[in-house]
Formats: sequence, structure tokens, C-alpha cells
Amino acid sequence: MTCSRIGNQAYQMKKVVFNFIFFLSMTGISANEKKDYSIYHQRVIAAEIHIASENYSQALQIYEELFENYDFIFLREFQIATQLAVCLKNEEKAVGFLKKAILSGWQMKSIKRNDCLTGLRATQSWKEVKKHYRKLKKQYESNLNTGLRSVVKKMIAKDQWKVLGALFTFTANAQDRYAEKRFTPQSERQLSNFSIILKNYGYPGERLIGNDFWMSTILSHHNSISQKYNAKDTIYPNLKPLLNDALNKGQISPFELALIDDWYFSTKNGDKKLTYGILDAPSQAMLPETNCLRKTVYLRSIEIRNKLVDVQRKTGMDFYLKGNPWVDGKIEVKIQ
Repeated sequence: MTCSRIGNQAYQMKKVVFNFIFFLSMTGISANEKKDYSIYHQRVIAAEIHIASENYSQALQIYEELFENYDFIFLREFQIATQLAVCLKNEEKAVGFLKKAILSGWQMKSIKRNDCLTGLRATQSWKEVKKHYRKLKKQYESNLNTGLRSVVKKMIAKDQWKVLGALFTFTANAQDRYAEKRFTPQSERQLSNFSIILKNYGYPGERLIGNDFWMSTILSHHNSISQKYNAKDTIYPNLKPLLNDALNKGQISPFELALIDDWYFSTKNGDKKLTYGILDAPSQAMLPETNCLRKTVYLRSIEIRNKLVDVQRKTGMDFYLKGNPWVDGKIEVKIQ
């Protein structure tokens, strides 16, 4: 690919992003929500505490209350409710939750990989689910903001292209120099565009565009530029209150916000200060403070998360516990 072609593609991408953001600022689309999702997230933790104690009926009752009281439900809640119903041998409820999960974006290939649903796939009800799957999927896709999704998809493509340059640096100092000189200008432009989207429309995540990875990756990369950059960065600290607001409006999940923030803390402070325990497991001494920080974004404690891993191994259920790529299972607290 020639340099002129790359430059033209970059120009066209920039033009699309600018035009869409200009449209948002002119129309002043509101992101006001009727429900307080801080309560929603706390109820999810309450359900998870029941699951950790193997009180599945009580946990399912909490999920059903959420489904009745909130217009938007994160996919993970429907996934867990489906499996709890299967575990409780309630086929009717399991199928009902499964259909709602598909309406929230659960794809068939992921459903088929879930071992807990093996028995359900042998029932007559499963045939009905398969029969209506395409219709349910199409209905889900029709509820997404495809224009905003297209813009964010282009933003992550730009982000990934620039990140590739770091592969050609071989020392920590060289990576910092590359990030500060080559990656930073683009990252600051991306966050400027993101700020306009966030203020005028809301956080572009699972609820709005059906993807909870693209924007969080862009923000995480910005927050991991270098310790020197983070010490003087004002862009992310100014965005943080808006992200907290998005959390309370149900636009971003607790884990997604914690991960973005954890990159900021970890890069700025190294291993000397408190983090959420996502990128690096906490020490025993720091565990209470880590759990307190997790609580501020309605994220389950380390202990509850590890108990959920035990239940997964015992029952075959999958609670879709996201974490960093190098943690498989429990977060092992460091003994110091």
C-alpha cells in the first residue's frame, strides 16, 4: 500500500468522524436516563453473593426483579439468569431468558460454546429458539446506533494501526519515547472526538453500539502512554466524572470503567499505589483498599470473584468474568 493511499484513507476516516461528531453537537442528542443504574449494579453484586453461596433461587429472583424494573439490561445478566434457570431445572424460564439474551446480542456461536446449556439444546424448546434466532438477532441489531458504531469502529482501527508501531521498539524507554512522540498526538485527537460524543450522546459501549471493547481499548491505550505523560495529563481526569455519570446511567459496565481507570493508576503510579487488582493482583495488605476502590464503581470484591470461579468449576456455569488476558481463573492475592 502506497503512502498516498494510506494518507487518503486517513483523511476520509477523519472526515467521517468529524462529520458525525459535528452532527451530534448540532443536534444536541440527550443521554438522560430514567433509572439509576448504581442501584442496578449493587443488586447484581447482591445476586453474585447469593451465587457464591450457591443460593441460586435467591440470585435468580434478584435478576428477575432487575428485568422487570429496567429497560436496558446488560447481556451478562441474561446469560447468567439463563444458566441459573437451567441449573434449577426450569426450562420455561431458561428459554425465556435465552431469547432475551439473544435480543441483547448473545450470538449463537457463543451460546453453543456454553456447556451449561447442553441439556437445553436437546429439548423441543431449543428448536423454537433456533427457528427464531435470525429474527431476534435482526431486532437486536436494529436497536443499535449504527452510525455511532461505524465512527467508533474507525477510531479503533486508527488506534490499532498506531499501536503496531510499538512492536518495532525493543526497550521500555524506546516504547515510552514512541508513545509520547508518535502515539500521543493521535490519542489526544481521538479523546477530543470521544469527549464530544460522550457529552452529546453518551458512552459508546454495549448499550449504544453493541461493543464494549473498542472504546475502552482506545481509552486504556491513552492511559498507558507513559508514567511521565500521565503525571501531567488533564484529558482523562477531566473525562472521568463524565464516565462516572455514564456508569450511573447504565451506558458503561463496572468492569469496563475499572479497567480503563486501572490502566491510568497503574501507569501513573507503577506498583506503589492502589489499583483495582485487574492488571496486577493486590497484596494481602492492600486487599481491603483494593476492594474499597472496586466498590466505588460497583465491582464485586476480589473474594466474591474468586468464589464465583469456584462455582463455575463446580457447576459448569460460565459467569463471564472478564479480567486481564494473563489471569485464568482466580485473582491470586500476593502474600507479602
